[in-house]
Amino acid sequence: MNPVTGLNLGRLVLGLLSLLTPTLATRIFGLDGAKNPQLGYMTRMFGSREVAVGALTLAASGTRRRDLVLVGVGIDAADAVAGMVSGANGSVSKKTAVLLTLPALGAVIAGVAGLRR
Repeated sequence: MNPVTGLNLGRLVLGLLSLLTPTLATRIFGLDGAKNPQLGYMTRMFGSREVAVGALTLAASGTRRRDLVLVGVGIDAADAVAGMVSGANGSVSKKTAVLLTLPALGAVIAGVAGLRR
C-alpha cells in the first residue's frame, strides 16, 4: 500500500476514535483523563484535525495532495516535538512520552516516504 494512503487511513481511524471515544483514545496514549477532565475536549480537537487532514489528503491528487502531505508531515513533526517536550518537562511520564512521540515520528517517516515515491 502506498505510504500516503496508509498514513491517511490511519489518520481517519485515529481521528474518529478520538472524536467518538476520547476516553479510550487518551488511555491508548497513556494519558489520564480522570485527572484532567478537559482532556476529552483536547482529544476531540485532535481528532477533528486528523479526520480533516486524512480525508482531504485521500481525496486530493497531484500537487494538492503533495502539499497536504507536507502539511501532515509538519503537524506530525510538531506532535513529535510536543511528546518529547512533555516527557522532558515531566508533564507526562517517560513511557507516555514515548507513546506520544514514536507514532508521530512514524507518521513523519511515512509522509516523507510517500513524498519520495
